[in-house]
Amino acid sequence: MIEEITIRYLDSFKDQKPVDPLFIEGLPGIGQVGKLVAEYMIHMLGAEKIGEIHSIYLPPQVILDETGLARLARNELFLFRGEGKDLIFLVGDHQSTSNEGHYLLADAYCDIAVELKAKRIYTLGGFGVGHLVNEPRVLGAMNRAELRPELEAAGVRFDREEPGGGIIGAAGLMLGMSAERGIDAVCLMGETSGYLVDPMAAASVLAILSKLIGVPVDLTRLNERASEMEKVIEGLVESDKLQKDEELTYIG
Repeated sequence: MIEEITIRYLDSFKDQKPVDPLFIEGLPGIGQVGKLVAEYMIHMLGAEKIGEIHSIYLPPQVILDETGLARLARNELFLFRGEGKDLIFLVGDHQSTSNEGHYLLADAYCDIAVELKAKRIYTLGGFGVGHLVNEPRVLGAMNRAELRPELEAAGVRFDREEPGGGIIGAAGLMLGMSAERGIDAVCLMGETSGYLVDPMAAASVLAILSKLIGVPVDLTRLNERASEMEKVIEGLVESDKLQKDEELTYIG
């Protein structure tokens, strides 16, 4: 029987202890920016899966693979063992479908960070601006004012009115909840239109995250995806322009 929130570690991880780990949250969100960054890092660094999270607060659906095989929606934990510094990644299929679930799941994620003795939490996401962005900025937030100089030195922007509406979901809630547990936390948000999956914003976030954590990640493949998406966007813009020109000609 499924419980409200079930966290299960793989047998292969149960006797392991991460070394001074950093906790990186990259769940689905605006432009899928955080998800792209975290999953790209998992792939490029060769991180290994260490656990699964199931919950009744995730959408009531199953996920199908290419063969039609079904499984419950879930979130997952991955571990990368670096030189003197490990990385724990939280990725997955969905965030909560309810306000209550957002709070309870974020609380559970912070409990995991405490249990695994994370030194800092990084939450990743997109900052939707409602229009196409050629050179995405990376906006930031933190749960302790003393962290700001370090973030600004890495290129994170802190503009007075952005994000004006706050930060929704795990990326925001984990900042507040981790502060209560005495863990430093940082949120990095890539500027994105919010209309499409945005590898350009993801590349901007990853470049800064790599500086902050001191773990280099080859951006080549992500930049290639960003270039491909840029061409798609240019095609959409041109198509829209042609359509408008045709409408004007017809009206004239």
